[in-house]
Amino acid sequence: MKKLFYIGIVCFALFEIANVYFIMPMPGGSQEINSIDMAYTLHSWRWVFRGFFTLLIILGSRPVFSGKKWLPVAALILLSGIIYMTNYYIAADAMFYQPTALSVKDVSKNSVEKDRLIIGITYKGQAKAYPIQYLGYHHQVRDSIGGKPIMVTYCTVCRTGRVFEPIVNGKTEEFRLVGMDHFNAMFEDKTTKSWWRQATGEAITGSLKGQQLPEFPAMQTTLSKWVELYPHSLVMQPDPHFQVEYDSMRTYEKGRLTGKLTRRDTASWQNKSWVVGVEIGNASKAYDWNLLQKEHIIYDVIDSTPIAVVLSKDSSSFVVLERINQEQLFVLANDTLRSRENAYNFAGISLNEPGNDLKRINAYQEYWHSWQTFHPMTQKHKRN
Repeated sequence: MKKLFYIGIVCFALFEIANVYFIMPMPGGSQEINSIDMAYTLHSWRWVFRGFFTLLIILGSRPVFSGKKWLPVAALILLSGIIYMTNYYIAADAMFYQPTALSVKDVSKNSVEKDRLIIGITYKGQAKAYPIQYLGYHHQVRDSIGGKPIMVTYCTVCRTGRVFEPIVNGKTEEFRLVGMDHFNAMFEDKTTKSWWRQATGEAITGSLKGQQLPEFPAMQTTLSKWVELYPHSLVMQPDPHFQVEYDSMRTYEKGRLTGKLTRRDTASWQNKSWVVGVEIGNASKAYDWNLLQKEHIIYDVIDSTPIAVVLSKDSSSFVVLERINQEQLFVLANDTLRSRENAYNFAGISLNEPGNDLKRINAYQEYWHSWQTFHPMTQKHKRN
């Protein structure tokens, strides 16, 4: 019976470690294996496993404590430490929190530095900006615009932001950060406990596997460029409860962090190189950020759709616009796009012919390893 006590201790400890190993970036390539279904099974049945191992410990307790007590006591202390670490220290939702109270202010009252990168959205005449410095810590921020609920997300390990409507089966849903898969943040919905991938908005395991969250159009720019385009925008302000965490993200957006997960490869097409990813229909393509910084406009055709990938004069803000046809070319002057047909501001809004705007296509700055993982058939843009 003594063996049951130690078998319970060892199995309980291994289970708690495994329960976080496959959904957090751990040594040994935990994020590089296709283990999501196994991780979900462990998580879903965690209380059954815990109950069984606890029963083993109880059954073996009486004989094991009849001898030297220091060894079983030490084993219980060690197990308690492992349980605490895995559930209250390195668990995703124990490390990252949503704002205690979301604060958005108009530009006249804004305290965010103008050179900060933001994820910007517009709807029904309203505009809002969410600084990546804050999103990167929170991972998700819940808000609304024009009466529509939104979920603004960001994954620093993938270097990409997405905005979704948190609508599941026709109802507004709540989500919590549960971990990551293949280095991308995962969220768990409150109702079905399914797990959703941040980079695609797809449920990747659970009863809703295969369902998709509606994506909300967004744009990544500096706050200065965003305010230039939308001078009446509201801007998310820092939550003072998380100032230390924000400060640790201060140099992230410039690519100056040196950590393995959030650094930048300055050479092209390396794992941590920056790309702009575009998906149209069933086709996707990646554009080298270094090349874009040299060219400022890259013309291309994806799935028969002529596009222009445009980088601002600030070398940080970018946009992808659908061209009228393949012959339409632009002269970029002070972030105004001029063609023979018309002139447009940086967001593709027509300056000469009201209503004759260029369609803006969702595009994402992302690490190359992330874009190719979640778009395995993607093409690399090659310089002509």
